[in-house]
Amino acid sequence: MSFGIKPLGSRVVIKKLEAEEKTQGGIILASTAKEKPQMAEVVAVGPGTKDEPMEVKAGDKVVFSKYAGTEIKYDGEEYTIMSQADILATVE
Repeated sequence: MSFGIKPLGSRVVIKKLEAEEKTQGGIILASTAKEKPQMAEVVAVGPGTKDEPMEVKAGDKVVFSKYAGTEIKYDGEEYTIMSQADILATVE
């Protein structure tokens, strides 16, 4: 899937999944009270390096470090570019 951003080396481009708008008790949260989501979908991956081959692919759902990456806007959408090392796990 090519959408115009091609990450270099062992970097990935992710699109964060929406955070919950309600607590388990049913309380609706204001947008300022929501935690930043730590789950995302991978939308593009770099070619990797000889020292660090790519372990994720476009379409994977992942969990990443809380403050990782650089946030960008492209075509009106928000994406984050980060190193593959900042991805903690894939979600099946």
